[in-house]
Amino acid sequence: MDGYNIKQVVPFFMVTDIGRSLKFYVDGLGFRMVNSWEPAGKLTWCWLQREGAALMLQEYGPDDPRAGAVKGLGVALCFQCADALALYTEFLGRGLKPDEPFVGNNMWDVGLTDPDNYSIHFESPTEVPEETRYSDWIAKP
Repeated sequence: MDGYNIKQVVPFFMVTDIGRSLKFYVDGLGFRMVNSWEPAGKLTWCWLQREGAALMLQEYGPDDPRAGAVKGLGVALCFQCADALALYTEFLGRGLKPDEPFVGNNMWDVGLTDPDNYSIHFESPTEVPEETRYSDWIAKP
């Protein structure tokens, strides 16, 4: 990647409560905060990182008219992983309630919705047949 000009795309989510979002992304999904902006001593923006994935969060200001708007419509992050099912187990252990994994497009898909209604997916390649649900797959003898 050293010769590339464009090296990474980092989603930037406007959120209604950055503390609530940090609980989801840091405590729940295992990201860590690597940079932040705290004007007047209040956390307003941050950069989160987990392994090779990053995202940014910024809380709406008190007078921002967009704060009451519907968020997350049509937005989905799809993290490509080595083992999405291991993450499913990890997220359950952290108290999150991910959707039941299923196979779509030759990948296990573990989906969650963040506090601002953004759709988050962790996906990994599989040979398991399309549309297989996790509960059906683990129940097979």
